[in-house]
Amino acid sequence: MKDRGYRQVTVTKKAETSIVSGHPWVFDAEVQPLGEAPEDGALTDVLSVKGRYLGTGFYNSHSKIRVRLLSRNTNDRFDEAFFERRIRYAWEYRKTVMGKDTDCCRVIFGEADQFPGLTVDRFGSILVVQTLSLGFEKIKPMLFEILYRVLTQDGQRIDGIYERNDVAIRELEGLQQGKGFYPLPGIAQPKSTQTEITENGIRYLVDFENGQKTGFFLDQKYNRQAVARLAAGKNVLDCFTHTGSFALNAAKGGAQHVHAVDISEEAIAMTRANIHRNGFERLVDCEQANVFDLLPTLQPGQYDFIILDPPAFTKSRRTVERAARGYKEINLRAMKSLPRGGYLATCSCSHFMPEPLFCKMLHAAAADAQVSLRQIEARQQAPDHPILWNVPETDYLKFYLFQIV
Repeated sequence: MKDRGYRQVTVTKKAETSIVSGHPWVFDAEVQPLGEAPEDGALTDVLSVKGRYLGTGFYNSHSKIRVRLLSRNTNDRFDEAFFERRIRYAWEYRKTVMGKDTDCCRVIFGEADQFPGLTVDRFGSILVVQTLSLGFEKIKPMLFEILYRVLTQDGQRIDGIYERNDVAIRELEGLQQGKGFYPLPGIAQPKSTQTEITENGIRYLVDFENGQKTGFFLDQKYNRQAVARLAAGKNVLDCFTHTGSFALNAAKGGAQHVHAVDISEEAIAMTRANIHRNGFERLVDCEQANVFDLLPTLQPGQYDFIILDPPAFTKSRRTVERAARGYKEINLRAMKSLPRGGYLATCSCSHFMPEPLFCKMLHAAAADAQVSLRQIEARQQAPDHPILWNVPETDYLKFYLFQIV
């Protein structure tokens, strides 16, 4: 192979098979530097034990993911033009699959957009970025200026880029945590870290400085519409409401009444504000409560539509079985309290909870509740969070709509 000027590492046969299948990660135990080890955050060529070129990516000795591959094309040059092509490709994809909904969407979804370790969410005129890769951290001045240029050249208004790097996983990359506006040259920094968005015709205040993740969960956008279609005339319980998004969509869909519940005082405060912002005070109320404590107290038939949108009960494979018990508990309680003909929306947002295990849990809960489930829809995350089939980590959201029969 022609010398490209990068340091090189060899990888195990197992890693070679994974790379050839399309997965962009190489783990620490699978890598052996050829000669002097690459600099952390530097571009590095990855070779098979027989010297075959497999790809080029960012090296980091601090990370369990030792190399994050950017490309398997030996002709690629990783200059500004390369990254601009990638960003334009990602943006054109969103325009195609999201249509008019690009005002609030995920612009870059890490590995699924060939930007391993980078997330970019758009909330109107604000871009919120999480950088979880040392390689991208080093070139973020170039990346952020390209992001701004690509979107503004397309007629999009962008007032600022906010970094939400207050996540512990950065420390595993040898990076410090932090958050704040990134100074774009010639652009005045916004004075507020809150902005209002409209999704599915419903208005929300997004606190992108302090809200969970990047400030708002965009991946359930079309699942909320699916709930709204079933909600007309129903008495609805929305569990783990967070910002009240499912509750408000149910109200907009014509629900008779919606009760929204969350254990977090801050979440309930946000929900109340969003109820008021949309004028749904007569249709929606909310309560701070532990869903695990609330569900056993429900009277049979008290609600005829229950929505279960819990946070990830597991963030590692070690705790999957415990998480499955948690999922079963809330689903069993919901199924037992719903009347025959009632409706259930249930989901899991953890990629460590694979769909077969989630479905097995639902079968067991239905059997214990002595009900049958009539499936209405099986859904996943919105297409601005694309699933790359050879990267299973991108396939994380399971969402089911059932009727209890």
